[in-house]
Amino acid sequence: MAPLLNGLIEGLQPLTLLLTAVGVVLGLVIAAIPGLTVSLAVVLLLPFTFYLPASPALGLLIGVFVGGMAGGAISAILLNIPGNPASIITTRDGYPMAKEGRADVALGIAFLSSIIGGTFSLIVLCLIAPQIAKFALLFGAAEQAMLVLLGLTLVAGFSEGSIVRGLISAGLDLAIAMIGLDPITASARYTFDTVEMQQGISFIPVMIGMFALPVAIQTLARTGDNSLPPAIPVANARLGVRQAIASINQLWGCIFRSSAIGTTIGAIPGTGSAIAAILSYQYAERLSKNRTVEFGKGNPAGIAAPEAANSAMTGGALIPMLILGIPGDPVTAVMLGALLIQGLTPGFTLFRDSSEIVYGLFASFGISLVLLTIISLLAIPLFVKVIRIPARVLMPTIVLFCVIGSYALQNSVLDVWVMLSAGVLAYYMQRWNYPILPLLLALILGKIFETQFRMSLIIALGDPLIFLKKPISLAFVVLFVSFLVWTVRREFLESKKKDKPAGPTTLPASKNAHEVKGK
Repeated sequence: MAPLLNGLIEGLQPLTLLLTAVGVVLGLVIAAIPGLTVSLAVVLLLPFTFYLPASPALGLLIGVFVGGMAGGAISAILLNIPGNPASIITTRDGYPMAKEGRADVALGIAFLSSIIGGTFSLIVLCLIAPQIAKFALLFGAAEQAMLVLLGLTLVAGFSEGSIVRGLISAGLDLAIAMIGLDPITASARYTFDTVEMQQGISFIPVMIGMFALPVAIQTLARTGDNSLPPAIPVANARLGVRQAIASINQLWGCIFRSSAIGTTIGAIPGTGSAIAAILSYQYAERLSKNRTVEFGKGNPAGIAAPEAANSAMTGGALIPMLILGIPGDPVTAVMLGALLIQGLTPGFTLFRDSSEIVYGLFASFGISLVLLTIISLLAIPLFVKVIRIPARVLMPTIVLFCVIGSYALQNSVLDVWVMLSAGVLAYYMQRWNYPILPLLLALILGKIFETQFRMSLIIALGDPLIFLKKPISLAFVVLFVSFLVWTVRREFLESKKKDKPAGPTTLPASKNAHEVKGK
């Protein structure tokens, strides 16, 4: 109990508290700007931690982490442009709600779900972190490969019409993901003998271009500024927060289930929040009791599930980083660097020798969630004012941020061209009714799957049965086959419904009599 109290005191120090609040605000703002990510924000702030004590430095980074995970929903809901990869799925139901004039309710649901998901992961982090870390150690290359394969299969569920088109879209992006150096042999693939292409196609410029540019093109092509979601008065926006709280009361099961998924997936190094968001969304869709609103058309559970899983991933990712010294995602990799800079070595000895620092980090995590609650809910009326800006001003500004954000990733003009090309491709894919969501998700997961799949075969000396010999991997294979069968069956039944006549048709009496005589 004493270490916990000492950590709380450490987290409540004025400097630590101030920097944690600054981190939360920066995370919210940066994640809401198209082209800027949480990872980029943490990397840029890392040099400032060189001259700070351990607790304030970690408080600043954890504040950015928590705020950034929630902030990605702002642009996803208001503008249909995800602020981070996990918010891609939030656009499916968040933006339709915004177009209906309920952007305030959608933002409230997203923020509250993020806060609950983060709180859940914090409790797990404090109570059963060692046990979850031991479970995460059971995930080798084979288990990770099958988990990602399950995630890739689930993209079929995001195809709005034909599942075949969704799989074609995902297959196209798997091919794009192969551009660059081979992850095993380091040989160049499809690089056209250029050095720039050896790094591969980054998913951030593709994500920015595919979501931002089609919206900008379609909006500016229309006359007037009414193509954006309707503006919401400030008083109504505050009322929307209360409506969001009422909606959350009906989504506790969905949020807790998604939080558990996010925490568990976050504890598995190398997976990331996208898989957690995919799995939680699919389970929410299957188990949802609210069928009055279809998923993809503005169902609140379609916002709550991915946002809860996304934020719960933060606490999960800290588990292997603190206990095993293995970062779960790029942000915790930077935080690991911050620990090493402070002369702290992750592992079980960290809890013994520097318990006040560890529990101070936990306290900063909790304080970040409290600050996020206050700042985000109070700022919803400010956020919804974004859509009051005329489209002729807002859309060119967004495109400018997209260009700057794409270039800032690697100081590469190639990323700008990738972003523009992805935007044009997405525009025509939407016109031809090809979903872009499976394409993006496949690009995020494709390289992970290829690396882990090939590593598994190398470990097993080429024996493909390795995926069936391990219990966890076998479980994922069973889920993969089950979902594939269910998807094909659903597609078959829907096609039969479309081919079935609407009802009995009767011909004129004279014509019927003539046909009967003919027969």
